[in-house]
Amino acid sequence: MTSPARALWDAPAASPPPPRRVWRDWVIVAALPPLIVIEAALRADVPWRWLWAVVLVGLVPTLLWRRIRPFTMLAISFAVGSTVGFVAGGDPQLITTAYFLILVYAVMRWGSGRAMLGGAALVVVGTLVSLLFSAPTFGDVVGGIAVAATTMTLGVAFRQRAAARARELDRVRLVEREQLARDLHDTVAHHVSAIAIQAQAGSTVAESDPVAAAEALRIIEGEASRTLDEMRSMVGVLRRADAAELAPTPGIADIRRLARLGGSPPIDVRIGGDPDAVPPAVGAALFRIAQEAVTNARRHARDASRLDVRVRVDAAGVRVDVVDDGAPAASAAPGFGLTGMAERAAVLGGTCTAGPAPDGRGWAVTVVLPSSGWSR
Repeated sequence: MTSPARALWDAPAASPPPPRRVWRDWVIVAALPPLIVIEAALRADVPWRWLWAVVLVGLVPTLLWRRIRPFTMLAISFAVGSTVGFVAGGDPQLITTAYFLILVYAVMRWGSGRAMLGGAALVVVGTLVSLLFSAPTFGDVVGGIAVAATTMTLGVAFRQRAAARARELDRVRLVEREQLARDLHDTVAHHVSAIAIQAQAGSTVAESDPVAAAEALRIIEGEASRTLDEMRSMVGVLRRADAAELAPTPGIADIRRLARLGGSPPIDVRIGGDPDAVPPAVGAALFRIAQEAVTNARRHARDASRLDVRVRVDAAGVRVDVVDDGAPAASAAPGFGLTGMAERAAVLGGTCTAGPAPDGRGWAVTVVLPSSGWSR
């Protein structure tokens, strides 16, 4: 086989994998049998209409397995339909037979490369077989081929779209992990530098000033403890070798800078509690989450007159709320910005939620990072 053909033949099933079943499957399976029976009762001109009705109703359950066994379900429907067509001497003329296109779509959307090629072959064979049992007009042939080709094309298009989105989400996650890795470098490097300086100072004055040497050891102990907490909070974070150069990162107190941004709506920032109690890596993540939430609000909030950013630090952890008073929205599609914020929060053991504000006016982003997750 040529290289493109071999690549298609060896292609795996669609990624991300499909759900086994969703509620729409049960609706379709429940609605089709009555429709088939009604059509068979109304169309007395269709030969063998009750035989075809029984066959079509019997094949409806194949729709329940079309995602996990797409080619098998299509092959079963094709084999049964062809056999009955051979016995009856013609193709089914019931309009409800069109639900077979769902199986054709499923093969192209969810199947492996072999399943896709096999499904296309079944469609071609089915078209040729239909020409043997009947004498369709040229328009019927062209229309049938166009419908089948369109269905297969849609399946491939949605498959590629889902794969592209999955790759983009993976890229966003990688970027977030790289940023967290830079935060790890900055904070740990700061603490280690302080440890090295205090160790040099302590060794210099150890003989002449034991009190100063003991103070240096105390500082070293504190810096080492904070470094260990930072490393534990960032464990599992990976960073590519060709990542961007390291740069200082902002902290939780820098969220106040958001209030100085120009433009509309105006931003009001209030920080309660002790920001210094938050580890630098956690503060950097919170700053970027708040920054992204403010950017999203300014970009998408309609008719908003103010934007409130509230930060509360206490013994349980830290909570950040970014709320606008724009026009209410029922829902929002999960974009890459929301994905990145949720990824940051999850890495640090917290949560990030976004949705309509509790009072029904505007949009709210809430981030909660429990202190138990800072050093896990």
